Amino acid sequence: MGLQDIEAAICRAKAAFQRRPKVGISDDAPASARWVAGTRVLIRNANGIEVATDMPAELGGSGDQVSPGWLFRAGIASCATTSIVMAAACEGIVLTKIEVDVGSRSDARGLLGMSESNGAPVSAGPFDVELRVTVAANGSTPAALKTLVESCLSHSPVPSALLTATPFSLHVTVAS
Repeated sequence: MGLQDIEAAICRAKAAFQRRPKVGISDDAPASARWVAGTRVLIRNANGIEVATDMPAELGGSGDQVSPGWLFRAGIASCATTSIVMAAACEGIVLTKIEVDVGSRSDARGLLGMSESNGAPVSAGPFDVELRVTVAANGSTPAALKTLVESCLSHSPVPSALLTATPFSLHVTVAS
């Protein structure tokens, strides 16, 4: 789909949501995970697309698949890239390049349920996440491109989940 097609699709969606805002609210497609063996997990969406994850050898895995943490960062990068492309299309900006890298730092002790020397648990999640965007476009100033990127990330779903305290609930079913 070209940028003009993306812009047209977004304009149609916005018009529909203006008329009927509740149509914009829906359940997101669930991700289902099934343990395979060792630390390998198979993730599947409702359309049957599957992705395998595994941990590095240092943590008991084979190291031959991406880790769940990498998928988390990949989701941030992909969603941010998509949001920037969509915003550029709507503003008539002709992108010539966009690359998004997401890095984070975390303490593997948290994953292993370890505690600090004072007894406080080590967090399993990343303690910082960095988004690095390289963008270029024909006929746009650096300031305009920077504004584009900064403004659209506030409504990019996956990065927004990090920026806000998204409610999280846990439901456990014990199978026999």
